[in-house]
Amino acid sequence: MRIAAIGDLHCKADSVGMIRRLLDGVDREADILILAGDITNVGLEKEMEVLLDELKWFTMPIIAVMGNHDHESNRIELLVRMMSDSGIRVLDGTVCEINGFGIVGTKGFCGGFGQLHVQPFGEQALKSFILTSINEAKRMDNALANLNCRYRMAVLHYAPIKETLKGEEVELYPFLGSSLFADVLDRHCVDVIVHAHAHYGSPYGFTPGRIPVHNVSRFVQNRFNQRTYELLTVGE
Repeated sequence: MRIAAIGDLHCKADSVGMIRRLLDGVDREADILILAGDITNVGLEKEMEVLLDELKWFTMPIIAVMGNHDHESNRIELLVRMMSDSGIRVLDGTVCEINGFGIVGTKGFCGGFGQLHVQPFGEQALKSFILTSINEAKRMDNALANLNCRYRMAVLHYAPIKETLKGEEVELYPFLGSSLFADVLDRHCVDVIVHAHAHYGSPYGFTPGRIPVHNVSRFVQNRFNQRTYELLTVGE
């Protein structure tokens, strides 16, 4: 399966023509298009209208997760409904299958990595913050338990490992992702992981279980890749 993945489109109301230029040729190179969050700039309906008009030219299946920017205006349910009505499959701790190829997706969240991961202890505000990541990781775990495909891919917005954050300020790492998601994905032995969010991060890394991780933020792709999207081949 040939997969094109890109995140951080940050589509604005005046972005007419931009998305089609960024994705020029993608329908000739890939079987599936993955959007790894921050699809809109501040989560406005007009921004989504522009994006959907840009994407209507592509006939390939499009799979998406939402990002933090998509939540900014508290219109997330409307945005998801608009995408679904346009035929885009939006994953939120859920899975889909395309010709026997399985994809699990969720936004992800914050907390940090490994032994430095923040614990849900102390003030209720801190507990609530970290429990957001814990609960999302559990939903992904449960979804994967029922995904019986030979090849499986995970899509996140936030990073599951710190290696693909290199280039960002270290102080920001706990707010750019959580290793709880890498723990889940290692346990289920998925084949590949993509995320975005870290504009100044690095393009590649591995989970502790050696699953390849790709930071497909378009800003990272602009620095490290001739394309604006990452082109992956998974399976046969």
